[in-house]
Amino acid sequence: MSEIQNPILRGFHPDPSICRVGDDYFIAVSTFEWYPGVLVYHSRNLKDWRLVARPLDRAGLLDMRGEPDSCGVWAPCLSWRDGLFYLVYTDVRRFDGNFKDTHNYLTTSATIDGGWSDRVYLNSGGFDPSLFHDADGRKWLTNMVWDHRPDRSFFGGIVLQEYSAAEQRLVGDRRFIFEGTELDFTEAPHLYREDGVYYLITAEGGTGYGHAITMARSATIDGEYQPDPAGPVLTSRDDADWPLQRAGHGDIVRAGDGEIYLVHLCGRPLPGTRFCPLGRETAIQRLVKTDDGWFRLADGGHLPALSIPAPDLPGGGEPVEAVRHGFDTAQLDPVFQWLRTPYPDEFMNLTERPGWLRLYGMESPGSLYTQALVARRQQDFACVARTEIEFVPDNFQQLAGLICYYNSRKFHYLYISTDDEIGRHLGIMSCEADRSLAVTFPIQDTRIELSPTGGVFLEARIDGGTLQFAWSLDGKDWQSIPAALDQGLLSDEAGMDGAEQFTGAFIGMSAHDLTGSRKPADFRWFEYRGLEHKRVFNG
Repeated sequence: MSEIQNPILRGFHPDPSICRVGDDYFIAVSTFEWYPGVLVYHSRNLKDWRLVARPLDRAGLLDMRGEPDSCGVWAPCLSWRDGLFYLVYTDVRRFDGNFKDTHNYLTTSATIDGGWSDRVYLNSGGFDPSLFHDADGRKWLTNMVWDHRPDRSFFGGIVLQEYSAAEQRLVGDRRFIFEGTELDFTEAPHLYREDGVYYLITAEGGTGYGHAITMARSATIDGEYQPDPAGPVLTSRDDADWPLQRAGHGDIVRAGDGEIYLVHLCGRPLPGTRFCPLGRETAIQRLVKTDDGWFRLADGGHLPALSIPAPDLPGGGEPVEAVRHGFDTAQLDPVFQWLRTPYPDEFMNLTERPGWLRLYGMESPGSLYTQALVARRQQDFACVARTEIEFVPDNFQQLAGLICYYNSRKFHYLYISTDDEIGRHLGIMSCEADRSLAVTFPIQDTRIELSPTGGVFLEARIDGGTLQFAWSLDGKDWQSIPAALDQGLLSDEAGMDGAEQFTGAFIGMSAHDLTGSRKPADFRWFEYRGLEHKRVFNG
């Protein structure tokens, strides 16, 4: 029997929500400050997944300019009822401090890849909204409540409120249905109904190494929900050596063959560290229902399985993503995303120079508004990314090149610029948006003189926690730059004075013009190749 290897969505794919429509399965994941918002994957066998939609793709649905790192789109919930897909999501606009500004919205579409409707405002009381369609046709929204009061837990419990599709608004009173367990940090609610009983799963313990999934149940939808006396359904918190850590935040689906599956987030730390540069990924587990009506892992215990038997479901494998991406079409391949703005035409162009991606230099790598940065997820611990660039800067405030990026304060950047000393050159910028994280080797010593004009090939080679940049003038004779960079810095866990962070490492192309003149840089192709897995998953 074939196996499904975990994780099923490698790299930054957190907070999965799963939905079945006939023989088709869809998973929606969070995207935080990356645009377009929400990624939706499709499968027919729960093993092979393909990116099929990025619903929040216009200003009327999402505009994150100015939002802090790790804000933006949190925890979407995807559901389907009566021929319509429903997507609810949070746009988080404040992160630090006692307050969270969390606005929850709903959009719908008749097809998963079709035009999604203008958003409907729901509420702002907390995050992780989830929409439940009851058997009687009524619809109910749940979300966690953020409690800013200093003498309380920030995680104030789970609330329930009815949603009127006819009026496109929440109606009736908001009711608290679950205050959580002693694990605290109660969030990510999803409701289900089985044999007349309502089940609620939540994430608890925080999204770090104490993460867990808790289940509770009630005879009525507005409960009070009683937690499973056996404790968490899923957690890695008690086994620090298990390969899948940070296990939590999940959603349940019944397959066409009647089997029950749980999708959830997890993290894979670099060996010997607590750093997960690939971010929080999506894994899948098989559940069984006990005689006393609880859901448990099929193999027993609470640890996430590294693999599960593949179900006998219709549908073959999904196509494998291309290793090299050219820029000879009018649209960017959906594997790429950018930061925050719904107006990519302000900084990128695929037609002005046919066959090339043109990036117009925008604000700094530390900007929270408009960066000319186009990137894809790092999905392998060992990988190589390359690109070919043509860029002739006028002064030292103009830069363009290959960037390994986590957020506006954590990145490694191999760039072309110019100065009065050596003219056009290659240089490395590493976390310069935050001096406390700056690398210790003398950056000026890494400058490499280039001719005044001409194309350059750039490479980023990652092996676990080490990043090495290289360059070439012909794409064949590669010269490594003698500076080993710490790729582990590009993770949730590194730096930032212990502040929470929720994304993952990206690799891509960027252009920055601090003069404001929008100096263009042209990229002919981009290549990403995983070195440790035969298959590179789309996304």
